[in-house]
Amino acid sequence: MTTKKTWSDRFETALHPFIAEFNASISFDLELLEYDLTGSIAHAQMLAHCGIITEEEAQQLVTGLEQIRQEYRQGEFNPGIDAEDVHFAVERRLTEITGDVGKKLHTARSRNDQVGTDIRLYLREEINQIRSHLRACQRALLDHAVNHVETIIPGYTHLQRAQPVSLAHHLLAYFYMFQRDWERLGEIRVRTNISPLGAGALAGTTFPIDRHYSASLLGFDQVYPNSLDAVSDRDFAIEFLCSASLIMVHLSRLSEEMILWSSQEFGFITLKDSCATGSSIMPQKKNPDVPELVRGKSGRVFGHLQALLVLIKGLPLAYNKDLQEDKEAIFDTVKTTKACLQAMTILLREGIVFNVERLATTVTEDFSNATDVADYLAARGVPFREAYNIVGKVVKTSLAEGKLLKDLTLEQWQQLHPIFAEDIFEAIAPKQVVAARNSYGGTGFTQVRESLNQAQAMLDS
Repeated sequence: MTTKKTWSDRFETALHPFIAEFNASISFDLELLEYDLTGSIAHAQMLAHCGIITEEEAQQLVTGLEQIRQEYRQGEFNPGIDAEDVHFAVERRLTEITGDVGKKLHTARSRNDQVGTDIRLYLREEINQIRSHLRACQRALLDHAVNHVETIIPGYTHLQRAQPVSLAHHLLAYFYMFQRDWERLGEIRVRTNISPLGAGALAGTTFPIDRHYSASLLGFDQVYPNSLDAVSDRDFAIEFLCSASLIMVHLSRLSEEMILWSSQEFGFITLKDSCATGSSIMPQKKNPDVPELVRGKSGRVFGHLQALLVLIKGLPLAYNKDLQEDKEAIFDTVKTTKACLQAMTILLREGIVFNVERLATTVTEDFSNATDVADYLAARGVPFREAYNIVGKVVKTSLAEGKLLKDLTLEQWQQLHPIFAEDIFEAIAPKQVVAARNSYGGTGFTQVRESLNQAQAMLDS
């Protein structure tokens, strides 16, 4: 059975039932209901401010809209597919409450600028929440870093042992990744916080409205100066999805390291039972499900970014029904990003223990101090490239003999070059290797402590 159309008497018959369901967005855009109510209240107040409706009518509309808000929060307002979208659902219920006054709410407004307003109000709030989650994750990283300034961990390039670094320094690398994410979202929020309300369907309106007044009521910083751009712009949404994708990249990289570090081959961390699962048939297993899920969920966020880019790329001005597809991508990205940040924060705070003794042993088992031998020679006047070749030869010889650089005697060092002295042994000790890298931004303990102070100042501000 078909139902009467809801939009205009221009149409003589109702939509086919399947097309009505296919066309409807109420199943997902109900997420915007409270934002739609907030935007509608500001619109009603603006209409009264401009003398388009009376103050009494505006008050009736506001009271009715707030009643719908309470009904929704109490689970009493649950519009179905016949409402088509959240905007019609609200308007229909408002008319039931207020009578003909409810029919005046849509004066000087289109669903095009209405939904544009709703999605910006929603995303503005969600950006604030995601930034708070980023801060929580940064604090968890910083707490670990403070406790592990002089804990040494192998540093890698190409996943090969390269040079030892402070564990705090390693963790702070992720802190600064998330700092860029936090700052980037702040910039995107500025471009999100622009009001399209009053742009109408695409060309503005004949009514003497005050767009700046309604924008002020809603806390928007600016108003779109072009009505076509106002209703068709989704740049802010694409920027948000791009920023969320970068957050997921950073979470995924951190996850990958957690997975590697918790393996028996690395053994750098132990997973606590509260953040790990077991195997259905292998009783000895403790699986890093949290970082694996975070790593896996990054793909869906990347997919949403690609989907929205493809969605937008061929759209002529102004609004097109294609834009209905932006919401599920945005909603799921918000949900996924927040969940992954929260999960990673819990993992960092409650789910891992660094195996300090294992790390202390690990950094003595390789040739990651070879560069320091070359630096030792270069600091005493030997050209670096010559020093580099000398050390390369000694590494080759030591590997053949099953030795490490620390195993060489002073006599053997001096056979390589007479400039070597007793202090070579201190120079290649892991802690000294790390401490010596005291250039700005380096892993030297003095620099790391300064970086910790900077990081704390960022959180405090």
